[in-house]
Amino acid sequence: MRKELLFLIGCVMLAGIARAQDGDIVKGGGTKNGCDFVKGADVSGLLGQEQRGVRFHDRQGRERECLELLKDDYQMSAIRLRVWVNPHDGECDKLALLTMAKRAKALGMDLMVDFHYSDWWADPAKQPIPKAWLGHSYEEMKQDLRNHTIEVLTLLKANGIAPRWVQVGNETSNGMLWSVVTDERGWEVKDAQGNTTITHSMGHIKTQPEQYAGFIRAGYDAVKEVFPEAIVIVHLDRGHQQSLYDKNLDTVLKYGGKFDMVGMSLYPYWAMHGHPELNADDIITDCMTNIRHVSEKYKRDVMIVETGYEVDERHPEKMEEGRRQLARVIREARNETNGHCRGVFYWEPQCLPGGYRLGAFDSHAAPTVIMDGFVEK
Repeated sequence: MRKELLFLIGCVMLAGIARAQDGDIVKGGGTKNGCDFVKGADVSGLLGQEQRGVRFHDRQGRERECLELLKDDYQMSAIRLRVWVNPHDGECDKLALLTMAKRAKALGMDLMVDFHYSDWWADPAKQPIPKAWLGHSYEEMKQDLRNHTIEVLTLLKANGIAPRWVQVGNETSNGMLWSVVTDERGWEVKDAQGNTTITHSMGHIKTQPEQYAGFIRAGYDAVKEVFPEAIVIVHLDRGHQQSLYDKNLDTVLKYGGKFDMVGMSLYPYWAMHGHPELNADDIITDCMTNIRHVSEKYKRDVMIVETGYEVDERHPEKMEEGRRQLARVIREARNETNGHCRGVFYWEPQCLPGGYRLGAFDSHAAPTVIMDGFVEK
């Protein structure tokens, strides 16, 4: 009991020191001894679900407000919210962000803002340039990015909300602000070899590395202008692939980009898709190795900002396996990364079956056993 009490006192003292000086505090927030490990979820689609009439329940069938359920039953202390530039239906715009951010603040939860710098999904397969920015020069587009970042964050600040973390771009593994041929729904069109055709590019990492880094720097500077204490994240996918992180982050730094923390996506399910030679445990092991590598090489902390596991109500064993994998990820991220992994976020756990297959709730809008992976004794 005495040791536990001393440890808790030490956590409180270190948290206070972190606000006052650098010292032993790891760059990017938190402390080396793991006092401040965050568990959270990206719930960007929650507002739309509620507007469509979805009502959430706990495992006992009682109706619950979703954020409260995640916090009280599953030990989550933070949410992540994406923001698009000019979405056609208003989903995930700055006002939706503000609405959800207010709810999180009321519950005492921390906020991560995920700038996509697009009117729709931005990911490794595409980073669509917002329609309002098309035809602009590189310098003009940097200003567009800066203005959008400041506008969104100033709105939050005016409402008394200070995000703890801000992502400048979403899964920018192949750069930022480059468009491809898409279908009528907006999804990328791939040829027989799985390749896409770029239609507009201002910051692809292969052809315009300096401009990609310039966009990262513009976003970083804009965030710091509004919230100097916010932790700025560069977010890449495939957390298990060390070479991807070396190449991308080396490029960002070589050309003057700046960031405080590295965000990783970790999806064993998608990594194994089309690659039967891989297995989930090796992918998780490789991700933990990469976290240690990245934190040592770049002297910055890391966070798993996206993860997810398959929901299949016809095969409960798959969901139990998802629980096991999630519990392992959280346990090892907390305990086996030399204190440099600052947390784990689940991507849209409240998604229901029939839509996104890696949510973590069932068809009755209640948590599956996967969510038990968050509960640490």
